[in-house]
Amino acid sequence: MGGIMEYNGGAVVAMAGDHCVGIASDHRLGIRQLTTVAMNFGKTFQLTDKCYIGLAGLATDVQTFSELMNFKIKLFNLREERSMPTPMVKAMVGSSLYEKRFGPWLVEPVLAGLDHDNNPILSSYDFIGAATNAKDFVVAGTAGDGLCGACESFWKPNMSPDELFETLAQCLLSGTDRDCLSGWGGTVTIICPDKIITRTLKGRMD
Repeated sequence: MGGIMEYNGGAVVAMAGDHCVGIASDHRLGIRQLTTVAMNFGKTFQLTDKCYIGLAGLATDVQTFSELMNFKIKLFNLREERSMPTPMVKAMVGSSLYEKRFGPWLVEPVLAGLDHDNNPILSSYDFIGAATNAKDFVVAGTAGDGLCGACESFWKPNMSPDELFETLAQCLLSGTDRDCLSGWGGTVTIICPDKIITRTLKGRMD
């Protein structure tokens, strides 16, 4: 029997392209391998026009932490009268996790966004907010090992938005195939300097 991080399952992956970045997550919400509660539980959330966060872990904390990030960003927008830059969002996520280090949020955040020069920013965090920065891809969740292997095989530098979507979609579907705690379709979001593209994937439901 797995720990609390495996209780609801989930898979999140983010990947960098050429002046674009993508993030994807599965749709399954379950209670370990025993029960599938929902097939439309999204794990990626828009924070700003150029930044998304994906949260794997305990479903209750996924919802609460995403609302907390949304609250802090809206408060910043009201106070500063400007949108929060992605590097600042990245620091805010880490500090929000660290301030609860003695009773941590049971989530594994993955941050994907573009900076002011439209260069990709990818970060993943542990429970207490220590960030791991990457130039290629980051993964989180119960399907992390499978996603990591697929991404290492399929990722290549300087992908266009269409190539990035196809690569991210195939990595998510193949990475969750052998994990009974995640899958059941997914959502892929591509963040470009001038637009955001979101598409829904159909996956195995067995």
